[in-house]
Amino acid sequence: MTPFAIAGVQMYVNALQPNVDGMIHRLDILMARFPWTQMVLFSELAAYGPLSKFALPLHNEAIDRFREAAIKHKIWLIPGSMFEKTEDGKIFNTSTVINPQGETVATYRKMFPFRPYEAGVEAGAGFCVFDVPEVGRFGLSICYDIWFPETTRQLTSQGVEVLLHPVLTGTTDRDAELAIARATAAQFQCYVIDVNGLGAGGVGKSCVIDPTSMVLHQSAGQEDMFPIELDLDQVRRQRETGMKGLGQVLKSFRDRSVDFSVYDRDSGTDSYLKTLGPLETPSQGSRAGLHVDVPGHTTPALGDDTAPVQATPPHHSAKIRSG
Repeated sequence: MTPFAIAGVQMYVNALQPNVDGMIHRLDILMARFPWTQMVLFSELAAYGPLSKFALPLHNEAIDRFREAAIKHKIWLIPGSMFEKTEDGKIFNTSTVINPQGETVATYRKMFPFRPYEAGVEAGAGFCVFDVPEVGRFGLSICYDIWFPETTRQLTSQGVEVLLHPVLTGTTDRDAELAIARATAAQFQCYVIDVNGLGAGGVGKSCVIDPTSMVLHQSAGQEDMFPIELDLDQVRRQRETGMKGLGQVLKSFRDRSVDFSVYDRDSGTDSYLKTLGPLETPSQGSRAGLHVDVPGHTTPALGDDTAPVQATPPHHSAKIRSG
């Protein structure tokens, strides 16, 4: 058995004031209650909320405070993410991984900003993989990234056994996202640690899922701290022998007999995708994709099975012609 204890912190996130003090406070409480915790994960944009106007350089005072907290509690700490502003003015949604010595061992820029809603945020291009010595290999993705299985495919193909997934989902698609998290765990035979916030930080429902897609913990809609001891040997066993002795999906993908032309941008395979219109926020009353502008047609009038009546144009009341 290779045990490792990870705690998620689902907390209220204020959009207009920093949340760093609250994060440190909750971390102190968590470690006083559950001193066996070895890694702590907060939600996406927990420190400063969802407004990019509060973006900071990658190296900032909050990160220094989180480093001190990691040293104090001797833990691995991923303080969610925050908007990073680069020297040339670009904005990224960036997460930092801090080890128990207070060192930054990895940073990750969200690869799929939630466009078109997360306008003005650049997309990252690098993957985040790091090792916890004598434990295993971990990977990081942020919120909307998980909707694109290619991101997890890249990570698990490099040996990632635990997917750390901070999110900020305050919308009606949270249940769909939870279904995707379970499917991800089964497809890629890994643990998924999915931590959402509250208030301006989301609607909660954080979860921990094992490699068989079993939900080990499901938060509700209130603040929650949930340390869970994982067994990384379960990942290794399942990848060798299959989920419940059945599907060996990683090996099946490795031994595939086909390459997927959809990933070749010049193949033409994705030509349908180019018909879907621009990536933009829908407008009021939008009928995009419904193809309502059909040619006029005729219908029979009352009392006459053959008399033609011009079809009613969209958005107008029907007028039946008298016979």
